[in-house]
Amino acid sequence: MGIKKYNISIKDTEAEFECSEHESVFAAMIRSRKGPVTYGCCGGGCGVCRMKIVSGDYEIYKKMSRAHVSAQDIEQKILLLCCVQPRSNMSIAVVNE
Repeated sequence: MGIKKYNISIKDTEAEFECSEHESVFAAMIRSRKGPVTYGCCGGGCGVCRMKIVSGDYEIYKKMSRAHVSAQDIEQKILLLCCVQPRSNMSIAVVNE
């Protein structure tokens, strides 16, 4: 059985990209050159990749900076994509502050 790959779509855009189960959603976004974000620390500290998970299953596999993501944000599925790996196809959206 090979590595699972999932389709990630960005709400309100035509952008879609593929992400493996062992890759962060943010790394796949950068690799594919799709989406609103093209750089960041990739370590959960800068907040550049803060977006909302609209649908789909995921795993938070590393700590996120509380300066950028609160407990309430996590409940609302607003996360740092560099700390998230997909477990199904997903839809994500830009967070308007």
